[in-house]
Amino acid sequence: MLKRKVMLISVLLIFAVVLSACGSPAATVSEKTKVAFIYIGQPGDLGWTFEHDRGRLMLEAELGDLVETITVPDVSEGPDAEKAIRDVVEAGAKIVFTTSFGYMDPTLAVAEQYPDVIFEHCSGYKTADNMSTYFGRIYQPRYLSGLVAGSMTEANFIGYVAAFPIPEVVRGINAFTLGVKEVNPDAKVHVVWSNTWYDPVKEREAAIALLDEGADIITQHQDTTEPQKAAMEYEKLSVGYDSDMAQFVGDTVLTSPVWNWGKYYVATVQSVLDGTWEPHQYWGGLADEVVKLADFSPLVPEDIKLMVEAKKAELVSGDWDVFCGPIADQDGTVVVADGECMEDGDMLGMAWFVDGVVGTIPAE
Repeated sequence: MLKRKVMLISVLLIFAVVLSACGSPAATVSEKTKVAFIYIGQPGDLGWTFEHDRGRLMLEAELGDLVETITVPDVSEGPDAEKAIRDVVEAGAKIVFTTSFGYMDPTLAVAEQYPDVIFEHCSGYKTADNMSTYFGRIYQPRYLSGLVAGSMTEANFIGYVAAFPIPEVVRGINAFTLGVKEVNPDAKVHVVWSNTWYDPVKEREAAIALLDEGADIITQHQDTTEPQKAAMEYEKLSVGYDSDMAQFVGDTVLTSPVWNWGKYYVATVQSVLDGTWEPHQYWGGLADEVVKLADFSPLVPEDIKLMVEAKKAELVSGDWDVFCGPIADQDGTVVVADGECMEDGDMLGMAWFVDGVVGTIPAE
């Protein structure tokens, strides 16, 4: 009897060891961290969402063994946003990137409900212990593109199709205009508001209205290529935005201020995985390569390219920035004195136009 008990115990021990050995690989393989992206549009917009999605794909390419990404496109800025953000958290997302300004308050609301999830909001200003903000100094390549436009306009009438009257858009208009005026004091930048982020019909119509008024160069702050296409059809020139729009429209696009989100997404997710993430307010520029100026069209003369590259070098070095004085507003009042530069907080809240802009800033 004793002998049988010993044998039974031995068999059970061997069986337990076998089970343990079989289970050990599963025990050592960690489940991938789910990273969610909330989009205002579709990656096929060829602009804003297209570039965020390129950044997501770079994240997958570099950290695909550790992370799994989720995307939710076409989320409107409002109550739908809070639901979409909450849904991805309930689906297991541990890191959530919300990629439009109007998602700020919904992101904060969900962040307060899920303190163990990391939230990153693009272009906003509110933070929490588990929520950061991130954006790029797109005004720097905007200024550089203004140098190109100001050098190449013959009518001295440049049209700007603008999205919404928020500081981000106003800052871009001003930076572009400062570039235009630096090389061409006679040129004016005419602004038309579309009150859209992505509406190909409205944005095309706004561009056509400016072209009909005499604009020979069109630029914009929206997520479509329609203003650039309208300029091409009118046999005029344009400056793109978000993506290198020349690849979708052609050589009439002189250049484009573009986003490069991939490096930020990889670094941020890696910091979460490493346990080194802390709440922050990131605002990187040309030096970080989170924003860039796309390649020049063959239509841009060599001397203009060299001039722009020299200015770009100044920006990258940090020796100078776009909103350094003297800068006057539309009324001619000096807002930034010679030798002074605007603080980040003042730029982030910008609500006035520089000299050279034709148009008004309506109430939001």
